[in-house]
Amino acid sequence: MRKSFIEQVHYIRIPVKDLERSAHWYSDVLGLQLLNITEERAIIKVNEGPFLLILVPTEDETFAHFTIDNEQEFSIGFTSPELSKFHQHLSDIQVKVEDIKEDNGHAFFHFYDPNGNKFQVHW
Repeated sequence: MRKSFIEQVHYIRIPVKDLERSAHWYSDVLGLQLLNITEERAIIKVNEGPFLLILVPTEDETFAHFTIDNEQEFSIGFTSPELSKFHQHLSDIQVKVEDIKEDNGHAFFHFYDPNGNKFQVHW
């Protein structure tokens, strides 16, 4: 097999309606570090690794997830060693969050940012 020229995923762009509100939601609610915000984008650092979320403002009705048979499917999955506490935290502050589910010893749930982007978190 040929060696890949790609080293890692560096960032993912997420469409948002209100850039400033969204940037602060990712920082305040998810505890991620807001590195920079301009009119064109907000750069959010995901913990210690090189991975970034880039929030991009748009008026279009578009999301960072997709559909299969008209059902929303997440495209970005996070991990959390404190899954139940994280779920409770999101529920307590009235973030749209689905129930924790288990699949072969794998626990996960889905949640939505204020723009309607669907994400998964698992452990």
